[in-house]
Amino acid sequence: MPDLRDPRQFNEAYRRHAGAARAAAARILRDEAAAEDVVQDVFMQLWLRPSAYDPGRGSLGAYVSMLARSRAVDRWRTRSARDAALQRSADEVRVRGDVTAEDTLEPVIRRDRRRRLASAIGELPTEQRSAMLLAYGRGMTAREIADATKIPLGTAKSRLRLGLQKARESLDLAA
Repeated sequence: MPDLRDPRQFNEAYRRHAGAARAAAARILRDEAAAEDVVQDVFMQLWLRPSAYDPGRGSLGAYVSMLARSRAVDRWRTRSARDAALQRSADEVRVRGDVTAEDTLEPVIRRDRRRRLASAIGELPTEQRSAMLLAYGRGMTAREIADATKIPLGTAKSRLRLGLQKARESLDLAA
């Protein structure tokens, strides 16, 4: 059994078994470059963890070929899943139509609107800001706001009305 921690013996193991590993991977992947990548991965793993090979379970050549086949199947499955996702995406575009620039800008526009709204609410006086956050953030009615903050109902309504008015003005100026 070769000592895979010894660079010379490791190189000899690579020279002896890389071809069979490449052939095993290429049969599955049908791509020589991908098969070569698999061989490099297998031997890198063997270099980093030589103790993973147990000579009692079989020859080094069989172990390397088994690892290469296993890695090649993993790559094939990953490639197949990626290709299937791309096909689903293409099918969706075909069904929905082309994605327009407007569709791709929508998240940016929504984020900008939220930022501007947060800024407008942040500029309100404390009482109005609190009333607005309770009403629109927590879904409370004017009556519930009045009860929660222990203020008259008319005051709660005024704070909401004034807060809305100032926020609208601030947003109109920012637009």
